[in-house]
Amino acid sequence: MTQALSESESRFRNMADHAPVMMWVTNGQGDCTYLNKAWYAFTGQSEAQALGAGWLEALHPDDRGAAGEAFLAATARQEAFRLEYRLGRRDGSYHWVIDAAAPRFAVDGAFLGYIGSVLDISDRKDAETRIRKNQAALEDQTRALQVLNQAAVAVSGDLDLERLVQTVTDAGVELAGAEFGAFFYNLVDAAGESYVLYTLSGVDRSAFEGFPMPRNTAVFGPTFAGHGIVRSDDITKDPRYGGSAPHHGMPKGHLPVCSYLAVPVRSRGGEVLGGLFFAHSKPAMFGPLAEERLVGLASQAAVAMDNARLFQAAEQELAQRRRAEAELHALNATLEERVASEIADRLKAEEALRQAQKMEAVGQLTGGVAHDFNNLLTVIIGGLDTIKRSRPGDEARIQRSADMALQGAQRAASLTERLLAFSRRQPLAPKPVDANALVRDMTELLHRTLGEQIELEGVLTPRLWPIEVDQNQLESAVINLAVNARDAMPGGGKLTIETANVMLDQAYSDIDAEVTPGQYVSIAVSDSGAGMSKETLARVFEPFFTTKDVGKGTGLGLSMVYGFAKQSGGHVTVYSEEGHGTTVKLYFPRHLGEQVASVEASTAAAPRSSDGEAVLVAEDNEDVRAYSVMILAELGYKVIEAADADAAIAVLSSGARLDLLFTDVVLPGKSGRTIAEAAARLRPGLKVLFTTGYSRNAIVHHGRLDAGVQLITKPFTFEQLAGRVRDVLDKR
Repeated sequence: MTQALSESESRFRNMADHAPVMMWVTNGQGDCTYLNKAWYAFTGQSEAQALGAGWLEALHPDDRGAAGEAFLAATARQEAFRLEYRLGRRDGSYHWVIDAAAPRFAVDGAFLGYIGSVLDISDRKDAETRIRKNQAALEDQTRALQVLNQAAVAVSGDLDLERLVQTVTDAGVELAGAEFGAFFYNLVDAAGESYVLYTLSGVDRSAFEGFPMPRNTAVFGPTFAGHGIVRSDDITKDPRYGGSAPHHGMPKGHLPVCSYLAVPVRSRGGEVLGGLFFAHSKPAMFGPLAEERLVGLASQAAVAMDNARLFQAAEQELAQRRRAEAELHALNATLEERVASEIADRLKAEEALRQAQKMEAVGQLTGGVAHDFNNLLTVIIGGLDTIKRSRPGDEARIQRSADMALQGAQRAASLTERLLAFSRRQPLAPKPVDANALVRDMTELLHRTLGEQIELEGVLTPRLWPIEVDQNQLESAVINLAVNARDAMPGGGKLTIETANVMLDQAYSDIDAEVTPGQYVSIAVSDSGAGMSKETLARVFEPFFTTKDVGKGTGLGLSMVYGFAKQSGGHVTVYSEEGHGTTVKLYFPRHLGEQVASVEASTAAAPRSSDGEAVLVAEDNEDVRAYSVMILAELGYKVIEAADADAAIAVLSSGARLDLLFTDVVLPGKSGRTIAEAAARLRPGLKVLFTTGYSRNAIVHHGRLDAGVQLITKPFTFEQLAGRVRDVLDKR
């Protein structure tokens, strides 16, 4: 029997020593009598160290007591048990294990002890830890999003400034995990020394009593100076703040601050409205994630505060207006008759003055127009009279006279165009334009215009914003300014064209009420010429005002530029000083719509009609109609004439072939727009080309052509009408 037991034990030990897990055996008294080789290899214990109760020494000190008590309790009950504890490895590290054991009993039922196994579960524990961390991070992120969304909803509809800032401060404390937070306004107190504490969260306001925040402190200063976010794991030891109080510890009685995070709150215009400040008494409590969340919160706060401030300003203005109206009402109650009489007399005087000024302006304008047009008509009539009196063989004289008359007519058309631009009645066809590309493409033309004595320099801002203007009118305005600059430098000099992105704020608008605050692109034309006196500068935009010699200028150049800029929603300024040159700046609103098309180069005249297309000409002026019909017939088109709208609509109702309707805008009775509407109804798809010398509102609204409208302005030449007709017919 003894030999059989010995052989059985030998077989068990051989099997256990080759098992992939640690195994052990105890006797009925709880002493460990056997541990397999895996145990010794894992723990580094010797047999002498491990047997008995020595195996407990391999457990983590924090787990040793609980594991020993659980083992003894199970032994007392003689039942199976399962434990989890940290077991020390040979290299000094600890791994989580599961220790599971079952009791052993003799044939007669006597308790013989336990046989158990120990399994390394560190990988599973690590995975469980990662899952818990990820779950916690997900819950934290979800909660943060809820806080941000709740704060956004709360402040978006709240116009009470203090309440919405308090909401933001409370949300910031929760998002950052701070012990307390505050919002300080970027204002000075009554003594002019401190920032203004506006809201607090997590602590009573009395905690800050007696601790002013000087504006020059290196802790608060960077935030309010616009240097961005400040985050410190321990503000009391942070060397960035030099000799500031926090570097040497907080003042006696001050709230304990170790971790520190400050985020500026900026308005839409970039102004630092204030700062959100958060603190914790423990170090390294605010990480990049807290910083990221608070930046988003500060952005929401900035928008809401801007809206609330605007609302409060409007309320204050309304209250002031009501008080003023009440005071005026009270004054009227006692002095009503006297005030009414004085107001009536003043209104009469003002009306008389306005009427006199209006008549003076009309007289000046009429006189200027009459003077220039009479000169031009003299040239035209003289040239035509010479042609009329010419005899066969005088071809050279006839050609000179025709050229002279044509040039006079073209100058008259240019004068009309400038008058329309000055009065802001010129129809514009705006589109997105890259001002840098336009200036570059004009360089060669400007060099030829200015001559060799003038040095031309372009200073073009990279990444210039696009603008929406009539490209041809902008080119004309730049040339106008360049010619004026050239004339101001008769002995030569330097002309600079500069572009820039500009923000015109409310302060600028307060100075010039015609300017709407916002983003603009400026085009500045500067010369090194003689400059202008204050008296001349005050009159530069007056029509027909010029400092040039008689016959050298119309006085409409800057007036035209001014009218074009205003009609385009822009602005013009002139800076000049005698002896130091002049700078004229054009401002145009930034365009945020479609992409800028490339600057178009001029193209050759359109080809003649190739298949006898038919054109309906609707024009009430007999001479203009005859001229138009003659050009179109010469180009090979079949032409049908109509002297008024009714005649044109009758043709549209007939079965005659028509490829294009060419109509004047202003007609007796029904307008050209009415004919176009009838054409759309009777002949869908028929191309339409309008012409006009002046159109106030038929196809032009707010100074701009209606969408899809094609227009050629009077007067037009043979080549201009030929090209425009071909262009409209070829559009798909």
